[in-house]
Amino acid sequence: MALLALAAVFALSLFLVPLGLPGLWVMVGAALLYNWFVPAAEISGLAIGVAVALAILAEVLEWTLSTKYTTKYGGSSRAGWGAILGGIAGAMAGVPVPIIGSVIGAFAGAFAGALVMEYTRKEATGSSATRVATGALIGRVMAAAAKTGLGCAVAIILWFSAWRS
Repeated sequence: MALLALAAVFALSLFLVPLGLPGLWVMVGAALLYNWFVPAAEISGLAIGVAVALAILAEVLEWTLSTKYTTKYGGSSRAGWGAILGGIAGAMAGVPVPIIGSVIGAFAGAFAGALVMEYTRKEATGSSATRVATGALIGRVMAAAAKTGLGCAVAIILWFSAWRS
């Protein structure tokens, strides 16, 4: 029964990840609580360590992919920071809209942040700023996909470690 509850927590946590919420850290916390409350079974320290490492990697990817794609599409580092800050602001602004609001807000915010910051450059034109903002949007989508994929890996590693014990 405890394994089923753990699997349910992991599944719900995976839905938090694309919403910009700390689903990976909820999984790590659930694994630690599982070890605490289910003395007959234990998730190995190695599995928890790998899960923490993957969660940190996912956070780093989330922060860097928008910037990477912004500069790949010709943007300045200023536009990269605009994509990061716009994504955060957009996610917060989208929270009042249930379930999908923060996702759409983060994507729109990354686009708008990069667009606005690129327009502050003297040599920016409408088409170049839009191209840069599109790169920021693609980077944000790639970051959400990568973080969700790493979340699946974390859930599988932790669940199988619990199952084996």
